[in-house]
Amino acid sequence: MSTNAAVETVTSTGAGTADEGPATTPPHPDGPHGYTADKDAYLKRLRRVEGQVRGIARMVESDTYCIDVLTQISAVTKALQAVGLGLLEDHLDHCVVDAARSSPEEGRAKVAEATAAITRLVRS
Repeated sequence: MSTNAAVETVTSTGAGTADEGPATTPPHPDGPHGYTADKDAYLKRLRRVEGQVRGIARMVESDTYCIDVLTQISAVTKALQAVGLGLLEDHLDHCVVDAARSSPEEGRAKVAEATAAITRLVRS
């Protein structure tokens, strides 16, 4: 898989990689999500990451020293992890708590969903 394919998938669909394909979860119909209040901040951070990724591509195009490229890749990875952790916290605070208040079954389902998301984050 080429780096550009993975980057293109992330920037154009917002999720997944070329190997994994786009995210399979459809948009949630239940109104505002946990991140809604911080949506502009998340978008700003993601645009910054997108710019960093384009910068890395330019570094590779101009044959920049490997360690310098790897340092920038590490910075982008940490920035994306920070966004992911913030979204996870918002999800737990909003979606999971609301589901648990609604019914034990919905609460368990949301906890299972969050657990699967945490597993994916830890593996990445």
